[in-house]
This record gives sequence, C-alpha cells and structure tokens, in this order.
Amino acid sequence: MKKYLLEICVDSFESARRAAENGADRLELCGDLLVGGVSPSPFLIEQVVQRIKTPVNVLLRPRFGDFCFTDEEKEVLLKEIEFCAQAKVNGVVIGALTPEGDLDVPFLSQCMAAAGDLEVTLHRCFDVCRDGFEAIETACDLGIQTILTSGQMATAPKGVENLKAFRKFAADRIHLMAGSGVSAANIPMLHQQTGICHFHLSAKQSEPGPMRFRRDGVPMGLPMASEFDRQYASPAAVKAARKAIDSLK
Repeated sequence: MKKYLLEICVDSFESARRAAENGADRLELCGDLLVGGVSPSPFLIEQVVQRIKTPVNVLLRPRFGDFCFTDEEKEVLLKEIEFCAQAKVNGVVIGALTPEGDLDVPFLSQCMAAAGDLEVTLHRCFDVCRDGFEAIETACDLGIQTILTSGQMATAPKGVENLKAFRKFAADRIHLMAGSGVSAANIPMLHQQTGICHFHLSAKQSEPGPMRFRRDGVPMGLPMASEFDRQYASPAAVKAARKAIDSLK
C-alpha cells in the first residue's frame, strides 16, 4: 500500500471515471452517497472493476442507519463479501457494532474469513463506537489494514486532536485514513497535525440533470435534495486533492 494515498468515494460509473482520470489512487465504490453510502449494485461493481483500472474497494452496508445488524443483514453482508471476492475487487469496506457500541468481533471475524486476500477497511462505524482506542486494538487483532475515521467528530478537521491521538496509538500497526470534510485546502493541515498520510473524500459537486420537463414539489426521496440535480465527483476537486497530497512527499 502506498505511503500517501488519495481515495475518492464514488456512487456512479461517471464519478468513478472522473476520479480515476484525475488522480485517485483508489476508489471507494458505494451506493447512495446522499445517505452516507450503502452497498452498491453488483452490476455497478462489475462495470467499474471491468472498465476502470484504478483499484476499487467496495463499501458494504445493508441500509442507512446504525451499524448494529440483524442476522438477516449479516447474512447479506457475508454474501456481498463473497461476491466482491469473485468480482476481483481490490478490497471491501465493512464494519459492525454490538448494541453496547463495541466492534462486533464474532461477525467481523466471519467477514475477514470471507474476505480472504482482499484488503479490508473498517468504515466509519469506528466514529460512533464506544472506545476508539479499544476499537483500534480490536481491528489490529482482526487483521484489518485501514480504519476510515473523522476522529469521532462530525468532520476530520474538527477531529484533529483525536486523530492525532489515534494515529500515535496505532503507530505502524494499521493505517488511519482521514475522511469527512476532507479537501485539498485542509489536507496539508491534517497531515501536519496528525501524521496521517491517507485521505478519503467524495469531491462531489451538484450538476443539473438533462430533464427539460420538470414537475417540482414531488420529492421521491430526501426532500432537501433536488430530483433534477446529480452529484458527481468534480475533476477539479480531485486534481486539487492530488496536488495537495503530492506536495506532502
């Protein structure tokens, strides 16, 4: 794994293409970024892996909401991991908590077994767990390679002090990747203050869709989101993040 890494979170082929063409080292492929990301369509996974050469890690999350999963949801997650292995993705992004807020070790052990040789990232369930230091220790014991985190705050810039402490505690045992609110403008600060070298962002921008006829006032999902705008990765934002990371070397 590279010392300095730019991961762009994408939920469409168009965003994946833009991110790959403008400097992403790796893609995190998900569905429905507007709700924080859920498992993407298996057909989208195949499309991106087959047509884009940039390594793809797939976020696996059965639904919006908390990370305490039912037996049926866990069954789905394990099958999704198996599918990802067969689809030859680079890695999977997973996580699960107990009702008490600890990592669900029995289930995550099953996930690690299913993942085999795939890279594994612990997603931001880490940011809502009971004890971040204990979770780092558990993740290391499980063999997880990376933890995506905002430092258990709303954004990584707000979580700088926690990120610094987590990075010191983790040492070289596991990668910490800063995510949430990360941009080219704050990557140098985050690196300088925390020592973190891996950065995760969506770089998304809102763009008008092609519909000329528009019936307003009939929301199909989130009422605050326009049905006629699309969220895609911004080539300029990806390039700027790439430049910011390259300046750290």
